[in-house]
Amino acid sequence: MRLLHYLRAMRGIVIRELWRFLRQRERFIAALVRPLVWLFVFAAGFRSTLGLAIMPPYETYILYEVYIAPGLVGMIQLFNGMQSSLSMVYDREMGSMRTLLVSPLPRWFLLTCKLLAGTAVSVLQAYTFLLIAGFYGIEAPWEGYLWLLPALIVSGLMLGALGMLLSSFIKQLENFAGVMNFVIFPMFFMSTALYPLWKIKESSEVLYLLAEYNPFSQAVELIRFALYGQFNEYALLYTCGSLVVFLSLAIIGYNPSKGMMKRKGRG
Repeated sequence: MRLLHYLRAMRGIVIRELWRFLRQRERFIAALVRPLVWLFVFAAGFRSTLGLAIMPPYETYILYEVYIAPGLVGMIQLFNGMQSSLSMVYDREMGSMRTLLVSPLPRWFLLTCKLLAGTAVSVLQAYTFLLIAGFYGIEAPWEGYLWLLPALIVSGLMLGALGMLLSSFIKQLENFAGVMNFVIFPMFFMSTALYPLWKIKESSEVLYLLAEYNPFSQAVELIRFALYGQFNEYALLYTCGSLVVFLSLAIIGYNPSKGMMKRKGRG
C-alpha cells in the first residue's frame, strides 16, 4: 500500500463523517443547546452563590461565566466523543463498519481515521459555541483562539478514543444510552468543568482526588489554559497519556482475534 492510498482513505472517512454531521442538523443544534443552557441559565445562578471564580494561574478573579466557558467546550467534546461511539455501534449493526475494517489498510489506521473525523466535528462545534458565547460577553485574547486549536485536537482525540473504547464493549444499540449515562455524567460532574479544583477540595477530599485524576478534568484544564493564552504542561502530558491508553485498548477491542469483537462473534 502506498502513501496515496492512506491519504485517500483518510480523506474519505473524514469527509464522510463531516458530511453526515452537516446533514444531521438536529445533532448540530443539540450539541450547542446543552452547553448554551448551562452558560445562559445555570451560570448566572452559580455566580450568585460563588461570586467570582479564580482563573489559572490563580492570581486574578474573573466572572464565573468566563471560567465555566472552557468547561462547557469540554462538555461539547465529551458528548461528541460519545456520539461518535454511537455512530460506530450503528455502523457495526448496519454492516458498514465491517466493510470498512476488512479493507487492505491496517485496522489501527482506519480506527484512527474515524477518531480524527470525530475530532474534526467536535472542533467545529467548539468554535461555533465560542462564537455564540462571544455575543454573551465571553471573550478571550485573540491569540487564545489560535492556541485553543491544538488543545481541542488533543482533548478531542482523547475523549473520542474513550468513546471508541466503550463502543467496542457495547453489543447492541439499545444498550448505548445506559452505558453512556454511566460514563458521561460522572466524568463531567466529578471534574473541574464547573468548579475550580481548590473549591472542590474544600467540600470533599475524595471528590477532589477523583476530579484531579479524572482525564476529563485534565482535558478541560488544557482547554482552559490554552483559551487564555497559557500552557499547562501537566494537563497536556496527562491527556496525551490517556489518549495513548484509550486508543490502544480500543484497537485491541476491535481486533477480531484478541478483543471484544472475538467474544461477540462467539456469542
